Amino acid sequence: MRLPAGHPSGRRRPRHGLPHRRDRLCRGGPLSPPPNPPPSPAHRTDPPMPLHPQAEALRARRASSGAPPIYTLTLAEARAADLADIRAAAGTPEPVAAVEEHRIPGPGGELALRLYRPEAPGRRLSALLYLFGGGWTLGSPDTSDAICRRLTNAVGCVTASVGYRLAPEHPFPAALHDCRAALLQLVERAEEFGIDPDRLAVGGDSAGGNLTAALTLLLRADGGPALRHQLLVYPNTDHGADTPSLRENDDPALFNRRSVAWYWGHYLADEGDGAGPYASPLRAATLAGLPPATVLTAEYDPLRDEGEQYAEALRAAGVPVELRRYRGMPHGFFAMTGTLDAAAEAQDFAADRLRAALR
Repeated sequence: MRLPAGHPSGRRRPRHGLPHRRDRLCRGGPLSPPPNPPPSPAHRTDPPMPLHPQAEALRARRASSGAPPIYTLTLAEARAADLADIRAAAGTPEPVAAVEEHRIPGPGGELALRLYRPEAPGRRLSALLYLFGGGWTLGSPDTSDAICRRLTNAVGCVTASVGYRLAPEHPFPAALHDCRAALLQLVERAEEFGIDPDRLAVGGDSAGGNLTAALTLLLRADGGPALRHQLLVYPNTDHGADTPSLRENDDPALFNRRSVAWYWGHYLADEGDGAGPYASPLRAATLAGLPPATVLTAEYDPLRDEGEQYAEALRAAGVPVELRRYRGMPHGFFAMTGTLDAAAEAQDFAADRLRAALR
């Protein structure tokens, strides 16, 4: 996928070398054409809803501010603008009992691992590894700080956030390998971290949702560790997607199809990597045996259809799935609890699902 003309990262980079057996895993293994199930009948029969008034107010403020789209900025500018926008929309982060900063070994060097605790250490709690969004290009544990705090309190679990490596400096599959390393550290250091290794879940939004889905596939191939649940919030699931939602969502004041192309262009050193299921989980030969899932989508989101297709493909493979579309909402709404009522509702729903799975 091409980057915008003149972008400093626009030249094709060499294929990312993979060590030893990871080459088999990250090239994707068996492939199948992406399934194309119909959207959930509950969504199909609902007439389209206009952009919610709260979301429309956000969109209007952004349009009138003259702020350029992220995909027209340099990487440094885009990373700073993304974090500032998220913090502004998230409201005041909830307090938690403790926040710990750790360093863990990763396949490319040390990684930051942040742990959020709902109570003082003393008993082993269930754990959620939450993977921040940002198109594999933007973001850090600070990006998902407010989300992690709220889920920690609502679920009553230890929530972990890992500072995985970003593209284009570290293209696919670096981020996926880092997320796997973080999960294995939660298991290996469960006693130290006060975690019950038999009650684990993984989740994330946008690119974090993509990494969540890919990580479950990778763990299935590796033989564990077992996960109780996966939370997929408007995930990317197919690099080759050509869906109505991708074509229709073209508003420059919102996350749009050009945003999607810009992020994929950074993530993949070679477009051919996008055909494999560890980049495009919807292209996996089978989704059987994956953890039960909660999939949340947004009506005004170019990723809506591929997220819903993935939910239906999971269901068709025998995986228990709860799919919920948030009508009138744009991509990114899940993080906007200080601005959008639907964001708080979605986080509460996600917490209910995780809490039930992690009992």
